[in-house]
Amino acid sequence: MWSRLPFGEKLRTELGSPQRARRLGSSPRSRVWRAELSGTPVVVKQLIDGPEAAERYAREVTALQLASKVDPPVVPMLLATDPGERVLVLEHLDHQEPREDWIVDYASALARLHAATRADATDSLPTWSGPTQDDADSFLRLAQTLGVVVPSGARTELDGLVNRLTWMTGHALLHGDPCPGNDMHTTSGVRFIDFEQASLGDGLVELAYLRIGFPTCWCATAPPPVLLDAAETAYRTAWRNATGTEVQDDLTDACAGWLLRGDALVQRAQRGTIDHLGKIPNRDWKWGTATARQRLAHRLRTVSQMTAGSSELKDFGRLAAAMRESMLTRWPELQPLPSQRP
Repeated sequence: MWSRLPFGEKLRTELGSPQRARRLGSSPRSRVWRAELSGTPVVVKQLIDGPEAAERYAREVTALQLASKVDPPVVPMLLATDPGERVLVLEHLDHQEPREDWIVDYASALARLHAATRADATDSLPTWSGPTQDDADSFLRLAQTLGVVVPSGARTELDGLVNRLTWMTGHALLHGDPCPGNDMHTTSGVRFIDFEQASLGDGLVELAYLRIGFPTCWCATAPPPVLLDAAETAYRTAWRNATGTEVQDDLTDACAGWLLRGDALVQRAQRGTIDHLGKIPNRDWKWGTATARQRLAHRLRTVSQMTAGSSELKDFGRLAAAMRESMLTRWPELQPLPSQRP
């Protein structure tokens, strides 16, 4: 019922009294309503009590404020906030069915979002954090459990990868969960919502989502190569237009980093609890559009292909290829990720 809308005196003084409120679907960490203010539709979002609720609220508000300067816009307008109740009032966006080549517009908008911040924004949001040594250890244990011989140089290469990702610099405004569903396709372009995990870092770690299969998302997909190439080109073009600089380096390290992260096989509420890679040999589980083994097999294939000509990750790439072959031998029914978003 609309009477339960968390629209207190502060918001009423700023915006007036809401009408025609109704609940919308949302994650377990928030409540979302559609309402009207003077006949104009708005979205009201409240972050509910839970772990890191205050931090998630602060991240979302800060990210929306930082991104508000981008034109054409890449986020909904933030109309008002009530920090005491962890409430945001946002512009309502009319989402349209994405086109078949949606990832091209998505990638271009993602680049413009990333370009919203400059070096002087370093204290506004937390810094992105990559895989850890524990992730690398878990990955090697999985290889051994699968009966794969670990090449002699793989351990050293993994140590180098984790170190490079740890010190990966950048001040891009990272969404934190740029998944299908958090992108709104409107008549004025793609806009992103739900910035509770926003951070600052290198935009490559989110551009890698397209190629590695949307690792933090319920709707894991593997778009056709021609669309992947077009989307990555669109990202690099939009970044150049927005910043006057070129995107540095390739996506190999970023994709390899997502491969190591067992937590990227489960939804957010289950992350940081157990070694999820260690569960793969004995159990598979469905999350959204794919199972954990499907996701892992796709990532192994992607990284093995990307490292084929690499000098820094040659043995790691060989290991990834061998692990994928072992998985397909054990579980020949494994299917590739879907090529289209649901």
